[in-house]
Amino acid sequence: MITQLGLSLLQRLPPEQAHQATIAALKTGVGVPVRTPKDDPSLTIKLPVSGLNLSNPIGLAAGFDKNADVFLPMLKFGFGFVECGTVTPKPQPGNDRPRLFRLPADRAVINRMGFNNHGLGYFVRRIERKGDRSGPVGANVGANKTSEDRTADYVTGMKAVWDHADYLTLNISSPNTPGLRGLQDKGALEDLLRRCGETALTLEHDYGRKPVFLKVAPDLDDKAIEEIAETALAAPYLHGLIVSNTTIARPDTLKDEDKTEAGGLSGAPLMTPSTNVLRAFSKQLEGRLDLIGVGGIASGADAYAKIKAGAHAVQLYSALIYDGPNLVAQIKEELEAALAADGFKTLSEAVGTGL
Repeated sequence: MITQLGLSLLQRLPPEQAHQATIAALKTGVGVPVRTPKDDPSLTIKLPVSGLNLSNPIGLAAGFDKNADVFLPMLKFGFGFVECGTVTPKPQPGNDRPRLFRLPADRAVINRMGFNNHGLGYFVRRIERKGDRSGPVGANVGANKTSEDRTADYVTGMKAVWDHADYLTLNISSPNTPGLRGLQDKGALEDLLRRCGETALTLEHDYGRKPVFLKVAPDLDDKAIEEIAETALAAPYLHGLIVSNTTIARPDTLKDEDKTEAGGLSGAPLMTPSTNVLRAFSKQLEGRLDLIGVGGIASGADAYAKIKAGAHAVQLYSALIYDGPNLVAQIKEELEAALAADGFKTLSEAVGTGL
């Protein structure tokens, strides 16, 4: 396992350099458990619409393993599933540095990475490795910054990863690619889901069914939530929503000196607003789509709050920067205890009980 000393050393490096060092170490197997821990049966869940089978509901969010380099090592830390990406058709360097900022006083992170990745060619060569997948591995696809037809980029991404990933996510909610969140507007979203739907139906016929998710922003008002829910429900191949990406909001409670940096805010300050948006989507959808809750999770209590708000599974990333991957085991233990304390024998019994 990655030791506290190792984590302390990484935290002394500039954030992006620390991330690169972490990926390099994981690729060599440094600090990676020999085998994946066995999960308690109470944490097992089958997502009702997508059919994804998870030994536990704790997933690694996109952004950590952008190029599908280390999904196998991360599964060994006990994640129930791992999402790789965001990947774009063409390689792109992303935005200018510095573009990643720790806010330790707030247990938060601001990033304006800009979909930096090696492109679909590299990504597919990595994710097609089967290895010992103890849980599903997803591919999060996006659009290039300079693309003239961004929906075409999503179609290209779907075609490339379909036969290699266990599920796909259409990421239309990053705040760091100018104009990308405009795809959440009703007309643009209808066009995106129509064209991606045509592609999905063809790929399903040729290669078999794959769950498809849509990742949305936390910065949505009630009208936008209602319109996105209606549009998503009208897309027959779409199986769920991932709620949510980072926020462009800056709560008054932020203390760290880097709080005014541009980009998407994640970590502890995102927990409450992202859970509120998740709850609103859950009420709109009434179980007709799967929901994966993301934003601010750093404990079993946080994960449980998302589940009670309607999430069938959750994802985290920012908390790993402060607590390391051993946090995953802690969250699962706390979640198991919370379920038992409330008399739930299975995770699915707890979903949506806080609505």
